Amino acid sequence: MQRKQAHMDERIRVLVADDHTLFRDGLVALLEDDPHTEVVGDARTGLEAVQQAHTTSPTIILMDIMMPEMNGIEATRRIRSELPDIHIVMLTMLEDDDSLFAAMCAGARGYILKGADKEDVLRTVQSVAKGEALFGPAMARRLSSFFQHADRRGMSMAPFPELTDREREVLDRLAAGHDNTRIAHDLFISTKTVSNHISNIFTKLEVTNRAQAIVTARDRGLGQGDRIA
Repeated sequence: MQRKQAHMDERIRVLVADDHTLFRDGLVALLEDDPHTEVVGDARTGLEAVQQAHTTSPTIILMDIMMPEMNGIEATRRIRSELPDIHIVMLTMLEDDDSLFAAMCAGARGYILKGADKEDVLRTVQSVAKGEALFGPAMARRLSSFFQHADRRGMSMAPFPELTDREREVLDRLAAGHDNTRIAHDLFISTKTVSNHISNIFTKLEVTNRAQAIVTARDRGLGQGDRIA
C-alpha cells in the first residue's frame, strides 16, 4: 500500500479547464491513460478553474482561453497571483500573436493548440511539470518574430494584453466617459466600427455592459485623459 501511494504521489496532478464537454472529456481520458499523470479535477468555466485550483492543488492546469464567467487568461492571472507554484498551459484553437503574448503576460508556462496530437500534449505537460517553459517549435518561431518587431517596453506596460491595440484605444476612451460618436470622431472610424470593437471588448473582458467595462478599465489605469465622469 505504501509503495502504491508513493507511486501515486509521483504522478503529475492535472486540472483540465475547458467549456467544450467532448474535448474536455477526451483530454481527461488521454491523461488518465498515461501512467505519469493524474486528473484531479475538470472545470467548465474560468471561475471554476480558479476555485478548483485552491481545492485540488494541481501541479498543472490545462486552461482553455475562451470560457464563460471568466476567460482563461484572467483565470491564469488570478491563479498565478494566488497560487504561484501551479504551472499553467494554455490550450486553445487560437494562433494569433495577441493571444500568445497575453498568455505569457498572465504567467502561462506552455501554449499548445487543440489540434496537437497526444504525444505533444503529454510532452508539454511533463516538461512544464519539470519547470520548463514549452510553447512548441511553431509558437517559438512566432514568439521570436513577435519580439523582434515589437516595442517591448510599450507592450510590457499595456493593460489587457488580450485586447488588440485598437480595442485598447476604444476602451481607454470608453473609460474616460466618451460616447460612441466621440470615440468614432477621435479615432477616425465609424460608429458601427466602434460598436463592433466594444462588443469584442465585452466578450474578452467577460463584462456585460459599459458600466462594468468602465470600472474594469479604470481599475487598470485607463481613462485618465479627458475624463468626463
